[in-house]
Amino acid sequence: MELKYDRPAARWTEALPLGNGRIGAMVFGGIETERLQLNEDTLWSGEPKDGTNPKARELLPEIRRLINEGKYADADTLCKEAMGPYTQSYMPLGDLTVHFYHGGLATHYERSLDLKTASASVRYRIGDVTYTRKCFISFPDQVLVMYIEADRPGMLNFTAKLWSPLRHKTGAEGERFVMKGRAPVHVDPNYYRTASPVIYGEAGTSFDARLGLKIEDGRCFADHDGLHVESATSVMLVFSAATSFNGFDRNPLTEGVDPAPLAGGYLTAALGKNYIELYRSHTADYSVLYDRVTLDLGPSYISSDKPTDARIADYGAKDNKLVELLFQYGRYLLIASSRPGTQAANLQGIWNKDTRPPWSSNYTLNINAEMNYWLAETCNLSECHRPLLDFIGNVAKTGAETARINYGVRGWVAHHNSDIWCQSTPVGDFGHGDPVWASWFMAAPWLCQHLWEHYAFGGSLSFLEKEAYPIMKEAALFCLDWLQEVPDGHLAAMPSTSPEHKFVMADGRMAAVSKDATMDLTLIRELFRNCIRAAEILGVDNDFRGKLEGARSRLLPYRIGQYGQLQEWFLDFEDQDMYHRHVSHLYGVYPGCELTAERTPELFEAAQVSLDRRSDIGTGWSLAWKINLWARFGDGNRSLRLIENVFNLVQDDRTGVTGGGVYPNLFGAHPPFQIDGNFGFTAGVAEMLMQSHSGVIRLLPALPDAWESGSVKGLRSRGGFEVSVQWDNSSLTRAGIHSLLGGPCRVSAPVPLMAESDGKAVSFVNGEDGTIEFDTLPGMIYTIFPSH
Repeated sequence: MELKYDRPAARWTEALPLGNGRIGAMVFGGIETERLQLNEDTLWSGEPKDGTNPKARELLPEIRRLINEGKYADADTLCKEAMGPYTQSYMPLGDLTVHFYHGGLATHYERSLDLKTASASVRYRIGDVTYTRKCFISFPDQVLVMYIEADRPGMLNFTAKLWSPLRHKTGAEGERFVMKGRAPVHVDPNYYRTASPVIYGEAGTSFDARLGLKIEDGRCFADHDGLHVESATSVMLVFSAATSFNGFDRNPLTEGVDPAPLAGGYLTAALGKNYIELYRSHTADYSVLYDRVTLDLGPSYISSDKPTDARIADYGAKDNKLVELLFQYGRYLLIASSRPGTQAANLQGIWNKDTRPPWSSNYTLNINAEMNYWLAETCNLSECHRPLLDFIGNVAKTGAETARINYGVRGWVAHHNSDIWCQSTPVGDFGHGDPVWASWFMAAPWLCQHLWEHYAFGGSLSFLEKEAYPIMKEAALFCLDWLQEVPDGHLAAMPSTSPEHKFVMADGRMAAVSKDATMDLTLIRELFRNCIRAAEILGVDNDFRGKLEGARSRLLPYRIGQYGQLQEWFLDFEDQDMYHRHVSHLYGVYPGCELTAERTPELFEAAQVSLDRRSDIGTGWSLAWKINLWARFGDGNRSLRLIENVFNLVQDDRTGVTGGGVYPNLFGAHPPFQIDGNFGFTAGVAEMLMQSHSGVIRLLPALPDAWESGSVKGLRSRGGFEVSVQWDNSSLTRAGIHSLLGGPCRVSAPVPLMAESDGKAVSFVNGEDGTIEFDTLPGMIYTIFPSH
């Protein structure tokens, strides 16, 4: 489980990511000059502001009238006037550079990222001296640590310093080097061309970054140019950082915290320990999460001695060990970018080098932010889900104001984009956005699915009662008020769009806004169903449950179109692009669970026709979504074909380059880099090996022919079970189910099954659908094996 290379990174997408959820670093592994590009997850432009648009409430009846009259292009135009400001942008903190005074001509160069220890290493030789560097970012100690060593005494000579592309100043404070600065008060999205896209002022989030060191021999001193080391043998560099951010609803200038004592405190505490203590604390904390899941896709006859980028180019998905590596890389990246108490992972996790990053490196709520967390529960990283759950609670508060002011309704709403300030209004700078992405009103139901899933996997009644259900209920109230009765008696969601995809009208023009887009109705149905279930479990809100059931029964049903496909819109419009990257209308297959082969066979088949029509091309995250969908359809070979497409090596990180894949450092390529492709890939591999969305733990539901033998250990299923599976000759040999909560367990596999516990047979009931069902006790492990 190691990414390795034989040369330094020449591009950012060749550098290696480290993170502790809050601090991020991209390690380039230079010889004469090492560069670590740095981030801190609360360093964003802007500040809390009111982005509501009261005019939207006045426009809404007219927009709905135009939709009902079939004047969709006119509705598009009017929706532009109902928009709010663009979101703010995630900022780079700066660079830590270490310049070595030994030149740049080296031999025996090695660079690696060890996923098992979350550490990056560099080794090379100059003359007869071997230099090594090891770097990690500690969650317990909240610092970045770099240990630098020469294998001959007194051969280390270097200067380390900090720099930022943001406004800043640097200087020495005693034996430490300090950088202080401030983020802009406003940054326009990179696709929005304005004369003053980056604006500074007295306001904005301030930051403080500090660099210190421990030295065993030689000499060191600090001045305005950095930290200087002369004639040393080993040195431990320690970096810390903090910002004035004090909450999504607090001004970081007038209500912010002083970052200097925070950054200084982290640094002082870390320098009070030695390198071994810091490293052991880091690995002990990290391994608790990472070691929960192992994956073995069988023996590989391909040498793993090659650099990782060469393996991608030469073998791709034919190298099973490379597939395993990318699977665990997704888990590694989530641990590195999302820990309790940090911000939710954004479009780039926590790694961003640009003051105007792609799509503001924000939270894109019509797929990308949610995809970041598809793996959290299934791949046994429930704690890493917490930052998104916290974000949902916060955006529900801003969303309540947007619902009230923009639309005059109850509950809360969120749209296509958000940021650290939890913007909930439709973006577009009050008229410059495109309704095809801005005029989407269903982020709240999708986000609420994460609250329900966290409960479904973990079973915490306290979480359901105190946190999840109240937020879900308010989102459902918005949907109840949003639905409009139309002449045929059904309740319609309007305006409504299928995210980022337009339809062709009868006159050949294209439009985005209509009513009852399939995705919107699927999300509303799911939210209502989950609210009903939650209220039943908690024994509350009988009347409210009745209203949800009544409204749910009056929603337009799914429809099958002229090509046998699941319709994307309420009418069988032609697609703007048959191969469009978004497959939003298939939400009910995955990540939802409303459409299954058992419950809705005709619709399930129509959804498969839709996915087949979309083809196997797509951007990075789109390929990942399709992997998950084909896994739900039980077609592991088709999922593997998409995995092969994921291993397309992409070298160029420019926006507009077509086709997905991975970069040399295995970052997912939209392109440019978006981390959702990594997270979605990992979720997809897990979905191929185990599913639990239909109330049954399905073992090996989409195993491709190429994965003839292997095992996976530590996946989690809904209902509170940990699942391990072994297979040989493409057939299940045994599985282990660890019951964390107790209660009934249903299991199915492609072969007849039996169960035992502690070597004794377990009484079970055979279901008509090929399942076995048995009762479990908390803490017990049950072995499942073929009955023959």
